[in-house]
Amino acid sequence: MSLLARPLRAAVCTVLALSGCVTAGPAVAGEPGCGHGRSLRYVVTFDRGTDEDEARARIAGACGTTTVYYPQIAVAIATSGDQGFGGRIGLDRAFSAQAERLAAQRATDSAKPQPARALLPRTDPAKVPAADLSARQWDMRMIDAGEARGVAGGRRDVVVGVLDSGIDPDHPDLAEALDAGDSAGCLTGAPDRSPSAWAPTTSVHGTHVAGIIAAADDGRGVTGVAPGVRVASVKVIDDRGYADPEAAVCGLMWAASRHMRLTNSSYFVNPWTLSCIRGDDRGVVHEALARAVEYSTSAGTLNVAAATNEAVDLQPSARSGTPGAGTGCEALPAGLRDVVAVSAVGADRVKAGYSSYGLGVIDVTAPGGEAGECVLSTVPGGYAPLCGTSMAAPHVTGVLALLASAAPDARPRQLRRTLEAQAMPMPCPADYDLTGDGTQDAYCAGYEGFNGFYGHGMVDALAAVAPPAGRPDPAR
Repeated sequence: MSLLARPLRAAVCTVLALSGCVTAGPAVAGEPGCGHGRSLRYVVTFDRGTDEDEARARIAGACGTTTVYYPQIAVAIATSGDQGFGGRIGLDRAFSAQAERLAAQRATDSAKPQPARALLPRTDPAKVPAADLSARQWDMRMIDAGEARGVAGGRRDVVVGVLDSGIDPDHPDLAEALDAGDSAGCLTGAPDRSPSAWAPTTSVHGTHVAGIIAAADDGRGVTGVAPGVRVASVKVIDDRGYADPEAAVCGLMWAASRHMRLTNSSYFVNPWTLSCIRGDDRGVVHEALARAVEYSTSAGTLNVAAATNEAVDLQPSARSGTPGAGTGCEALPAGLRDVVAVSAVGADRVKAGYSSYGLGVIDVTAPGGEAGECVLSTVPGGYAPLCGTSMAAPHVTGVLALLASAAPDARPRQLRRTLEAQAMPMPCPADYDLTGDGTQDAYCAGYEGFNGFYGHGMVDALAAVAPPAGRPDPAR
């Protein structure tokens, strides 16, 4: 699974990226020289500056068909039924998450069909409970969201791309916030604007995330951090819970093309579990996603991502045996430069046991909940609690949406600097023995103003709309 909500177990996502293409002869997709097996999707990265005609010709020459080419980052999504496609393009240049999963199934003799996940029923707005549930929103009180809404709740021209499993268009707390015109499905690697492509089908996850950001302030159900902004459903997680690299690239590029101010990524790319030993293929994944994030940031979109629920130290530099020195694990997209990486705390304001961490990786922290006290938000048909860094990230995205509303001309890095400067510093805990066995369950490196558990600290919604004296004003 790629969804970063507890108890769902996060899996990992991958992507392809590389430099020039090597063709191995004149074979063309569909012609006798090409194989005709099961068609699989690939991400292919070319040298920057490669034009579309050249990229398409190289893919065709390797027995593939181009689905879409993103010339801004020189990344293509292709399909091929020829098992030799990757070798013809270059194994360091093309990657298929589908092929990786099939190989893993064969290696473990687990290729038997998996049971289908149940489809979500269509929401009947009249049957959604109308009771005011705000008293149960401990998470919003923790970041002063209620006080912030008393000052300002965000502007409708601020659009947040929720890169997830889809947003329920019929939920009464989200119906006014949903921006259908900017929504798209990205599961094939190319954006599909039809409602069936971006609506949720088997997972409540995306609807839950969207509610934390922008659920209506209407006196019923729950209220989001920034109920005045809009959210676009950008579906990158499929019905099995996978967020494949081609979908992640598509989602980031779509958000940039639609001039969304922010995106929220509460997932990490598949098919691997979290990459703690980077191989060549993982380097390719890093490159492809890094290009998409770099481009979207330059286009004016700030990207927020969950740190994952793997409880590992994501600090990039590691010296074996040194407490707090890091494991060398990388979470994508959270670990990428220009992405705001978010860890999770419980209602006790201590890092949740499941939350990954890392000095120099985590930027800020937010409520994600712990077992027995999770975050309540919207789901198809009503409301439900979920825990995870998946829930922490949209709190941060909501605060950034308030900042973007207050500063329409602010660029992504300016918004990020303001977010970090306005966060409430949180020191490392003196004792992090969650199990009571006398052993520290994780090591927090750094100091009160910046550390591996909490980054710059707890996000502050009130400071976003009414900066205290001495803190930066985003409008400046």
